Amino acid sequence: MSDLERLENINLVEHIFTQAPVGVAFVSLDGKWIDVNPAACQIIGFSREELITLPAFDYILSEIIPPTELASKMSSGFENEKQYLHRNGNVVWACVYISLYCDQQTGEPAYYIVHMIDITSSKVAELKLLESVERYTSLKKYNHDAIISFGLDGIIINGNQIAERLTGYTISELIGTRISRIVGEEAIANLAFVDEDYTAIERDINVVRHKDGHVVEILATLAPIIIHDHKVGFYLIAKDMTEEKRLIIEKEAAERTNKAKSEFLAMMSHEIRTPMNGVIGMTDLLLETDLCDEQMQYASIIKQSGEALLTIINDILDFSKVESGRMELSIEPMQLNSILSDVYYLNLPRAKNKDLQVEISVDPNIPDKLMGDGNKLRQVLINLLSNAIKFTQKGAISLSAKKMDQDDDEVCLEFEVLDTGIGIPESKADRLFEPFYQVDHYMTRQIEGTGLGLAISKKMVELMGGEIRYEPRRDQSGSRFVFTAYFSLQTNLELIEDRHNQRYDDEIDNGLRVLVVEDNEVNQIVLVKMMNKLGYKAVVVPNGKEALKACLEDSYDIVFMDIQMPIMDGVESTRLIREQLADDSPYIVAVTAHAIKGDREKYMSLGMDEYISKPLSMNSISEVIEKFRTLRLT
Repeated sequence: MSDLERLENINLVEHIFTQAPVGVAFVSLDGKWIDVNPAACQIIGFSREELITLPAFDYILSEIIPPTELASKMSSGFENEKQYLHRNGNVVWACVYISLYCDQQTGEPAYYIVHMIDITSSKVAELKLLESVERYTSLKKYNHDAIISFGLDGIIINGNQIAERLTGYTISELIGTRISRIVGEEAIANLAFVDEDYTAIERDINVVRHKDGHVVEILATLAPIIIHDHKVGFYLIAKDMTEEKRLIIEKEAAERTNKAKSEFLAMMSHEIRTPMNGVIGMTDLLLETDLCDEQMQYASIIKQSGEALLTIINDILDFSKVESGRMELSIEPMQLNSILSDVYYLNLPRAKNKDLQVEISVDPNIPDKLMGDGNKLRQVLINLLSNAIKFTQKGAISLSAKKMDQDDDEVCLEFEVLDTGIGIPESKADRLFEPFYQVDHYMTRQIEGTGLGLAISKKMVELMGGEIRYEPRRDQSGSRFVFTAYFSLQTNLELIEDRHNQRYDDEIDNGLRVLVVEDNEVNQIVLVKMMNKLGYKAVVVPNGKEALKACLEDSYDIVFMDIQMPIMDGVESTRLIREQLADDSPYIVAVTAHAIKGDREKYMSLGMDEYISKPLSMNSISEVIEKFRTLRLT
């Protein structure tokens, strides 16, 4: 070969080496770079000068092939995949092919020739495909619903284990058969003519035919199988509704039973009450006639037994109202002194029979004219005082009323009943206000009753915006029952009636503009007065529709939003406020009587910023306002 030809060959090899689109490198037998071309440097992410200084085996061998095994694999060369972290931060995959070059004269190994091909794009696609396959496999394996795939021709392609359980067939028995075998031909007859909305067909697929012949009720969902933008089949996702149907039926039956029970109790209480009033009334008339001592004794026993029975009937009637949610406040003018007098004289005969002293004290600062539900207040006081007399064998009983707080609109009163009776064991005190609960077991107790009185009293006190609690007496034996209640002032009746349209001055204390959304007048008063005591004024509206209107007409910093209201509830109002005001919408606090686990997360997910439950306290409202102020400052 002439020198010219040899020179041309060298130039050709050099051109191929530098211009090749794949990486080419020469590596010594001891793992050092001899030379690398630009394509290899580009794949690995180093310049030639940088790469030459680094150990070659680290860049051409995968972790599963140590350098000591390299020579044993060189009979015909081998390839492996290698992952690199490129200088730009991206992960690069390369297919590396290694062969051994031997000296042509001696036949001894001279060096390794390395070829590198960038396979990043195909590797990423492979990994994504593998991930999709694994997700699909996991979805089929761990899904609680049956999943069956079938082609456009209706032939079943595959299914999961739940499908086997639902149909009674094994997957191998299903594959290759028609889907109509288990859902019916008529259910999928129009499937080929529907492009997107499969709702109508899903409704038709409501049962699956089991292998043994019975049918299973299901809730079906159809999802198209799309490959390369072409629909090639469907997934049938079938939820077994057998258990759900049973639970729904049981739930509906329980609700009907509970409703029937409440209606029956209310009806029977009314029906029994009428003749019982006749029995007691005629007994009173009989006692006014001339009777001998024996007849007087019999008539007195009849009257006492009738009054005891009537008390039980009244308790059952009241409790049936509580259960059905029909108990409401009746706001009317009331005289507190008159109510306390009625309570005193009604219980006085029973106290005298036991030689008990009954004392009543009234705070002179309590206003004379109040607005509230005097009948419910009377019933709570009668219940507490009657219980005190029942469980006190000697000593004294006291009933007191004092003013806790008052402003232009309302007054908060605290009532206390003290006795010197047997008291309540500490282990049983926390269950006192539960329905049908009695401290003494029914087989051994000496006191008659339904166990409903305190439960009903608690509900009535809460309706009046207050709280009731029991405390043991520290100074001596006995019990202490305390409850609070809110009453409006008769002098401000006009203000109460116009409360729904009320607006305060534009100058809000501390620069905070507050909107209270609450349909219950007592709760309106409670919230507003708490705001006033914290140094803020508030605007009050009675429902979600008025809240939306108020927020659109004026600017508010914080909204206390009741959840359950007429016309528009708090959730819908919040949604509309968020939609129409967007970034300018106020800080909305959910206020609800429900305090079930998970309610906070539920209402926060529905657009509320914070959540507080009734009965409200000054501390809870103050904490919410402070949290809002902190967020606004940040």
